[in-house]
Amino acid sequence: MRLVMTEPAERMERPYARRWWALLVLCLSLLIIVMANTALTVAAPAMTEDLGLSSADLQWVIDGYTVPYAALMLLLGAIGDKYSRRGALVLGLVVFGAGAVFGYLADSSTTVIAARAVMGAGAAMIMPATLSLLAATFPRAERAKAITLWTATAGLAIAAGPLVAGALLERHGWSSTFLINVPVAALAMVGAFVLVPPSKAGHRERVDYVGGLLSVVWIGALVYMIIEGPHFGWGTKAITAAVVAGAGLVAFVLWELRHPRPVLDVRRFTDRRFAGSNLAVALFFLAVFGAFYYLTQHLQFVLGYDALDTGLRMLPLAGAVFVGSALTGYLTPRVGMKWTVTAGMVGGTAALALLTRVDGGSSYGDFVAPLIVLGLAIGLALSPCTDAIMGAFPESELGVGGAVNDTSLELGGSLGIAILGSLLATSYSGHLSDATTGSKLPASALETAQDSVGAGYAVARGIGDKARQLAEQAAHTSDPQAAERLRAQAEQLGGGARRMADAVGSSFADAVAHTSVVGAVILGVGTVVVALLLPRKGEQAAESVEEREPETAGSR
Repeated sequence: MRLVMTEPAERMERPYARRWWALLVLCLSLLIIVMANTALTVAAPAMTEDLGLSSADLQWVIDGYTVPYAALMLLLGAIGDKYSRRGALVLGLVVFGAGAVFGYLADSSTTVIAARAVMGAGAAMIMPATLSLLAATFPRAERAKAITLWTATAGLAIAAGPLVAGALLERHGWSSTFLINVPVAALAMVGAFVLVPPSKAGHRERVDYVGGLLSVVWIGALVYMIIEGPHFGWGTKAITAAVVAGAGLVAFVLWELRHPRPVLDVRRFTDRRFAGSNLAVALFFLAVFGAFYYLTQHLQFVLGYDALDTGLRMLPLAGAVFVGSALTGYLTPRVGMKWTVTAGMVGGTAALALLTRVDGGSSYGDFVAPLIVLGLAIGLALSPCTDAIMGAFPESELGVGGAVNDTSLELGGSLGIAILGSLLATSYSGHLSDATTGSKLPASALETAQDSVGAGYAVARGIGDKARQLAEQAAHTSDPQAAERLRAQAEQLGGGARRMADAVGSSFADAVAHTSVVGAVILGVGTVVVALLLPRKGEQAAESVEEREPETAGSR
C-alpha cells in the first residue's frame, strides 16, 4: 500500500477501494470549518470580557469569517477544478490552521477579526473541495449516501462546536477554541495525502477569472450589506455595499451569459430542481443559524448554563440530525426529493413555531422538542438538496457545484443571523423598555441594558453589587440612623437588581418568541415556494434523462 495516494480518481477503472476512509477525511475537514463558527457562540462572552469588545467588535469577530468565506468560494472552487481539488483542500487546511494559530495569539479585537478572516479564506478553499472530491471519488450510485453522511457531519458540527468549546473553557481561556483546530487540520492534511485520491477536471478550459472576480465583488458586498445594515444602521457603508452588490450581480450575470466558458452557467437557475434546491438550502440555514444564534444566548444568559452545559444541551439536535439523515436515505429513493425536502422544511417551520411558546418561565425542557424537530428537519431536507445541486454539474465543474451549494448555505446563514438577530435585538430592547417603566432606572443604565441580554444582566449585577456595598457600609457604621438608611437603600437596590434581572430574562424570552414567529413565517412561505418549484419524482426522472451529459470515466 502506497504511503501517498497518487492515482487520480478520474483514471480508476473501478470504484476506489478506500473511498469511505477518504470520506472520513473530507468530513473531518468539514467538521472544523463549521465548528469554527458554532464554537464561537459560547466562547464569545469570555472573549468579550477579556478583550473589552464592543457589540460592534463582537459582531465583526463573528462575521469577519463569513465575508471572505462566502465571497471566495465560487472562484476558488473553479480554480480547484482546473488545477487540483486535493491541492485546494490541503492548501485550505494550511491557511485555516495558520489563521487559527494567529487567533490563538491575538490580543485585540483587530487581530482576532483578522485571524477570523484568514480562517474564512481557508474555509473557502476547503468547503467546495470536500464536496467536489466526494463526488469525484464515489460512483454515482453511492453519492447520495456519501452526501447524506457529509450533511450529517455538518449537523453534528453545529451542535458539537458549543460542546467542544464549553469543555475547553472549563480549564482554558477563549483562545484555546482557536488552537484546537490546528491538530485537527494537521490530521486532515495527512489523511488527504494518504487516503484521498487527487482529482481535477479532465477537460477544463481556462478559468473565467473575470467572472470569478465579479462573483467575489457582488457576493462579498452582499454579505457585508447583510451584516452592516441590520446591525449598525443603513448608513453610507451599508448603502454603498448594496449598490456595489446590485451592480456587481448584474455585471456578473451579463458576463456569464456571454462568456463561452463561464465560471458558473447562470442558465442552470432556470431548472426547477436546481433553483428549488438552492432556495431550500438558503432558507433552511436562514432559520437554523438564526435560531441557533438566540438559543445559545437564552441557554447561557437566561437559564444560566455555563459553556459546557450549553454544549451538552444542544446534543439532541445532533442526534436528531443523524436520525433524519437515515430517514432521508431510505425515503428519497422511494418517494422523491420533493417530498423529503418539503417534509424537512415543514419540520423546520414547526420547530420555530414551537419556540413561539417560550416565555420568562420556560425551562430547558421547553427547548428539547424544538431541538429534536429541527435536527430531524435538517437531516431530512439538506442531503437531497446537496445531491441535486451537485448532480446538476458535469464532472469538470464539481468544485463549482460544491461552491454554489455552500454559497447558498452561507448566504442563508448570514441572512438568518442578520435578519433574525436584528429583529431579536429590537424586540428585546422594546420589551425591556416596557418592563422597566417606572423603575427609576437611570437612562444611561437602561440604554446599556438594551444593547444585549448580556449587557442587561451586567447592569443588574452592577445594581446588586452596589446594594452589597451599601449593606457592608451599614454593618460597619456606628451611627444607628445612618446604618438604617444604608440598609434601607441596600434593600431597595437589591430588590431593584432582582427586578432588573427578571425583566431582562422575560424580555429576552419574549423576544425569542416574537423572533421565532417571524422565522416560522419566512420558512413557511419558503416551504410553499420550494414545494411548487421542485418537480415530482416522475418529472424529475424525465428531466434527468433529457439533460444528462455523457459521463466521464470519473463518474464510473
